[in-house]
Formats: sequence, C-alpha cells, structure tokens
Amino acid sequence: MNMTELMAQQHAVLWASFMVAVAFGFIAQRSHFCTMGAISDIVNMGSWTRMRMWALAVGVAILGFYGLVAADWIDPGMTIYAGPRIIWLSAAVGGALFGFGMVLASGCGSKTLVRIGGGSLKSLVVFVVMAVSAYATLRGVVAVLRVNTLDKVAFEWTTGSRVPQWFEATGMSAELAGPLAAVLAGGALLWWALRDADLRTPMGLLGGLGVGLCVVLMWWVSGRLGFVPEHPETLEAVYLATNSGRIEALTFTAPMAYTLDWVMLFSDSSKKLTLGIVVVVGVVGGAFVAAMWDKSFRWEGFVNTQDTALHLGGAVLMGVGGVTAMGCTVGQGLSGLSTLSLVSIIAVGGIMAGAVLGLRFQLWLLERD
Repeated sequence: MNMTELMAQQHAVLWASFMVAVAFGFIAQRSHFCTMGAISDIVNMGSWTRMRMWALAVGVAILGFYGLVAADWIDPGMTIYAGPRIIWLSAAVGGALFGFGMVLASGCGSKTLVRIGGGSLKSLVVFVVMAVSAYATLRGVVAVLRVNTLDKVAFEWTTGSRVPQWFEATGMSAELAGPLAAVLAGGALLWWALRDADLRTPMGLLGGLGVGLCVVLMWWVSGRLGFVPEHPETLEAVYLATNSGRIEALTFTAPMAYTLDWVMLFSDSSKKLTLGIVVVVGVVGGAFVAAMWDKSFRWEGFVNTQDTALHLGGAVLMGVGGVTAMGCTVGQGLSGLSTLSLVSIIAVGGIMAGAVLGLRFQLWLLERD
C-alpha cells in the first residue's frame, strides 16, 4: 500500500463514520432514544419502555461486537475498554458526575447533539461548555487533578477486564468464551426488552435495533475498514482516523472537545479530521433531517436565569465526568458495554446513580419553588 491508497482508505473511513452518525442522529430523534429519558420515565412515571429500548440496543451491540470478533474482523484487545488496569474509582465518580450533569442539562452528550439538530440553541451552549470542560479534563488543569487523584486508585486484573476473559481463565477457549458470554448477556437483554409489548412498536424497535446496529457498524468501520496491517512509512499496524490510535465506536464527550479544537484551530496543519469529529457533525445532521422530516424543528432558548445556570452546571459536570469515566451514556453505556468491560459496567452504574440523584434534586427544586 502506498500513501495515495492510504489516504483513500482514510477518506472511506471518515465518510462511512459520517453516514453511520447521520443514521444514529436520525434514529435517535425519531424514536426519542435517550438514556436520561429512560431513567426519568422510571423514576417519575414507573414506565420501563424506554429503558427496555436502551437494553435492546445494548443487547444488539454485544451480539454484534462479538460476532465481528468471531469472524476475525476486529481485535477485542485493541479497544480503549480493554486492558488489565481497572480504574474503578474514576469510572464510578466520573459516571456519577456525568449522570447528575445530564439531568441538569436536559440530556446526555448524544441527546445534546440531537437537540441541536432539532433547533435547540441552549443545547448549542451546552455543547460548547461541555466541550471546553472535557478538553480541560483531557489535557488541562482538571486533567492534572484527575490523573493525580482518581486515576491512581485502581487495581490490576491480570485475567483481563472483559467478561469473556474470565471464562478463558477457567480453561475455556477464546473461540468459545466470547460467543458464549455474548449470547448469555446479549440474549438476556434482548429477551427482557422484547417481553414488553409497548416496545414492540415500529418506533420502539427502530430505536433499540437501529441504535445497536449503529454501534456495531462503527466497530466494523474503525476496526475493519480502518485497519492497515502495515503503514507505508512506519511499517506498523494502524487504525486510521481515530484519536486514540485504537478501535473506536460511538462516543461523544471527548469527540466534542476534539470538534471544538478542530474548528478553532482549523488552519493548524497538525489538526486532522478524525472519526470522532465527523461523528459529532453527523449526529447533528441526522437529527436535523429527522426534525425537518416530521416537522418538529423548533427554535428553543433558555427560559430564565435558573434554567441557564442549571444547563451550564450540567454541561461542566458532563464534560468532566465523561472524560473521567472514559465515556458517556453511549461511549460507556453502549460501545463500552458491547465489549462486556468491567470498567464500563462500573461507569454505567455510576451514571445511573448520578441520574437518579439529579432527578431527586430537580424534584427538590420544584417543591422549593
């Protein structure tokens, strides 16, 4: 492979990522797919339908990810969720901060992008503040605090951080461990989700199956389409157009920071267009198309000072928490869980706990007013 062929392959990865993101944005807007909304429905109304939609998406993502592994199309050890070091405190605290913040900001990172596509100007403000906070936690002053405190509290698990690796530790072959774990976990989630007749509607199935499939497609794009066994200059194996240099699927907190950085420093030749950046733009575009399609596009601004303050605070918490936990409700809640990573399980638990606390806080504000 020469450099011309390499660039052509990289452009293919970026365009494929963009199209998957457009599909995700369209599906999320049309089906009202939202993790915070799912938790809110349970706490405020006792309805589990949207949580079952989320579970259906996770189940599809798990089965799809390990299907790709079984086909030898991707290497599960090359994701950002692999590795023996379990940063459990960062995952738990970061997840809780993100969960609390997404309630204050009326939705997580992906929902923020979807709402921007639907005409929400306050979500645009949330995006900017969240991106700045995320960047500060990636490389700025908050990053120093994170690395020297929470990230130091961890333990090494030589067996591995993914559930299939625990099966392998019992003597089971890797060829059997992955599919078995995927069928047990993914199959259970699908069974539980599809038991609800309220979910078995066109929009319910679109949200669960469609979002789950988008995660799987992104794994294929970055791990298969974007894989180069031998770079023409370095002669090393590389994954094209990823910020981490590893396989990436859908995630939004860090990519928001990279997007803002790319826009602000566009003329800097060292700034390259990456998979995460085009995904952020694609989700907004897909949601915009869906909003125009069903005529739901509406300009929306802040209601009052309190509304502004809550959204700004929530954006900061999501930016800090999302980076600390290594992902958001999509990055850890869908992409991470699809790998059956222990860190992702801890992070999702933290996100849900933080969201419940955030909803209780909102109720307290209403009662006080």
